[in-house]
Amino acid sequence: MKQVGDLGLSIGYALKEAASALRSAMDDALRPLDLTVSQYSSLEVLGQQPGISAAELARRTFVTRQSMQGVLQGLATRGLLTRPEAAPQGRALPTELTAAGRALLRDASRAVAEVEHRMLEPFSTGDRTRLHGDLLRCAQAVRSGPEPSRPAG
Repeated sequence: MKQVGDLGLSIGYALKEAASALRSAMDDALRPLDLTVSQYSSLEVLGQQPGISAAELARRTFVTRQSMQGVLQGLATRGLLTRPEAAPQGRALPTELTAAGRALLRDASRAVAEVEHRMLEPFSTGDRTRLHGDLLRCAQAVRSGPEPSRPAG
């Protein structure tokens, strides 16, 4: 096995390069809709799980809770989602898409699907299925594995 420093053979580096290319292509596809990837991801999750809490939405869209507050404020200002002034029970404010939010989500989902199609076009259906499973296993292994050792100091 090659050293970790051999970036040409590093799976982690290749994964980061693919993620960076995907993010850039998604940014380009969403720009005409005046959406960021974080905003799109939030609309997508809210479309699938109306009423989800901001904390859970942040977890599912890979941003901090603090960043999510800004994302939600921006979307609410544009009339794309609603949040009550006060939580009906507990501390979570349920968030839901408006009709305008659902319409924009449809357009954004189409734009992102075109990017994903372009990314996966070289792969057969079987290769796509395997890649999906392999990536999920990679994420699980990193989450459940031991913490990296830290230098003493």
